[in-house]
Amino acid sequence: MSTTRSVRPVTRVRRYSALALVLGLVGLAVSFAAPATASTFVPISGAGSTWSQVALDQWRRNVVQYGIKVNYAGTGSSDGRNQFKNGTVDYAVSEIPYGLKDGGVVDALPARGFAYMPIVAGGTSFMYNLQIGGKRVTNLRLSGDVIARIFTGDIKTWNDPAIAKDNPALSLPARKVVPVVRSDGSGTTAQFTTWMATEHTALWNAYCRKAGRTQTPCGVTSNYPVVPGGGFTAQSGSLGVAGYTSQAKNVGTITYVEYAYALNTGFPVAKVLNQSGYYTEPTPSNVAVGLLGAKVNNDASSPAYLTQNLVGVYNNADRRTYPLSSYSYMIVPTKLENNFNANKGYTLGRFAYYFLCEGQKQAPDLGYSPLPINLVKAGLAQVKRIPGVNVQSVDISKCNNPTFSSDGTNTLAKNAAQPAACDKAGATQCTDGTGGAKGQTTPVSKAGGGTSASNPTSSSNPTSTSSSGGGGGSSSSGGGTTTDPNGQQVTTSGGGDNSEVVAQALTLAQPTGWSLQDSAVLLAGLLLVAVVVAPPLVARSLSKRGRA
Repeated sequence: MSTTRSVRPVTRVRRYSALALVLGLVGLAVSFAAPATASTFVPISGAGSTWSQVALDQWRRNVVQYGIKVNYAGTGSSDGRNQFKNGTVDYAVSEIPYGLKDGGVVDALPARGFAYMPIVAGGTSFMYNLQIGGKRVTNLRLSGDVIARIFTGDIKTWNDPAIAKDNPALSLPARKVVPVVRSDGSGTTAQFTTWMATEHTALWNAYCRKAGRTQTPCGVTSNYPVVPGGGFTAQSGSLGVAGYTSQAKNVGTITYVEYAYALNTGFPVAKVLNQSGYYTEPTPSNVAVGLLGAKVNNDASSPAYLTQNLVGVYNNADRRTYPLSSYSYMIVPTKLENNFNANKGYTLGRFAYYFLCEGQKQAPDLGYSPLPINLVKAGLAQVKRIPGVNVQSVDISKCNNPTFSSDGTNTLAKNAAQPAACDKAGATQCTDGTGGAKGQTTPVSKAGGGTSASNPTSSSNPTSTSSSGGGGGSSSSGGGTTTDPNGQQVTTSGGGDNSEVVAQALTLAQPTGWSLQDSAVLLAGLLLVAVVVAPPLVARSLSKRGRA
């Protein structure tokens, strides 16, 4: 009896020791697997483009549910590039690369290691606020020459003969044209002025001289030159120009801004005349068609790897082309420096894997065009250069990107609809609304003028569905950045109903292939089973020894 009593405490101690050992091993295995859990993501911060901000804000809201916190400040591409160069942000977003000469000053490359990663495509649109007889115009058409003349101050009223020629169905008012330009350094301005410097060189150079720019040729600039007393208005950020243009009191204004902002504010955009003589809208499919003419730097050894040359887009002869289509880029670090560490690299890499695959399928709903397969592949390769990234083997066929096809062609571009007959330059004009004013037709006000794109052979005089106020926007300047309950910076639309982009939860793409974390998780599972099986076996063995 006394022998039995003396054995039991020892048996219990050994049993508990074995259990503690197994639990310790389980804890160790779980700690190795920790990088696969949301709790290990650290916040990262970036700054730059407002052109891309609608897409970027939506993507970073989507990943909050997984514990990924990505902060972003839409301060303009120029500021974003400078902040990345100075090491005050972990990443930047810009439509233009480093190294360009702007106003005689070269934007020098950063000392820190970096790489460009394409994130989304889109169209720089011309959003406007115009009325005829108190009714909003939603079907405006503009040639490239007219756009250049408007934004160089050469065309001053909406009833100018050049605008009237583009719009044979409209009796345009003798209202002053008010161009609204960016007051901050922006990629949108750089894209727009690159187009003007390339396609309308003489007009652009003459305007720059009037604005005090002595450099010839004037070339591309991130900071729009304004002639004092020239009738222009300057606003900061894409939200600023879109919000100002959408105000009910600002009839007669026109601005250049990414297509997404026109959709969010409920305002139309001008259809732009392309090389084939058709006026087209910057829809995702028309942008995809246009970018088939882009040349991308494929020299992986070059600092400018993956940057774009858009001359072939401006002159793309496909009748579906939107001529001011382009790509936007994330600038990512390639070295552990300037306060960028491996934990931040892990978070940034996971976010990049998300938007290059899963996030692209949402791009058309946001007003952008998804990246084609060649740039997604190139982007995935760039992710591997981020220090600290958990490299994934992505099955690109499961990305559900609407541009992908089995033969490598761009499906979105291939299936893009041909423009309606009434979109061809000539005596007829489509009455259908564009951008955020889709479904709002504009009444024909000239004999022989308009037809509906859905019924292009019949002349019609539809009733406008736009409000009599015409502006449709808030009297406030609209737009801004707020913080949601999750601590995310959230962009609100300028003007209109000042509503946010609706967040839509998407499934975060999981890593494919076998990784160290997978092995650790398997080990943890096996050890967890051991917790249940091992203690009784050990106890039984010790009990037998005690009785012996």
